[in-house]
Amino acid sequence: MKKITLYSDGSSLGNPGAGGWCGILCYKDKERIVSGGEANATNNQMELKAVIESLKVLKEPCEVELVSDSKYVCEAINSWLKNWIKKDFKDVKNPHLWREYLQVSAPHKVKATWVKGHCGFVYNERCDTIAKEEAQKYQGLR
Repeated sequence: MKKITLYSDGSSLGNPGAGGWCGILCYKDKERIVSGGEANATNNQMELKAVIESLKVLKEPCEVELVSDSKYVCEAINSWLKNWIKKDFKDVKNPHLWREYLQVSAPHKVKATWVKGHCGFVYNERCDTIAKEEAQKYQGLR
């Protein structure tokens, strides 16, 4: 399996509000940026959307190290998801997105690593900037 590093971030201008997301996929010396947004979303939704949409571009099963400043996403992937599945996502926010995550992550081995946001970590800062730019495209469209 190829080893991919996925850096991701989400942004919401207001919570909820105009939202944007970004993922940067790195493999050896190559990188691919994927990004987008929505007119009305929460920050957590955009954090998760960044991961989902980034995984969708992988064409074969990969080992993915996800690097994110979202404790929500990292803790869910590494710890909480098993119990959420057992209880069929009862009382869990964003179940439709988590189900989509399960579907797109199924072929891959995903391990999430949390990094502190806004601390000068280059890829995290780039993702943050792009996610905010995406969210700004949707401001005023609610």
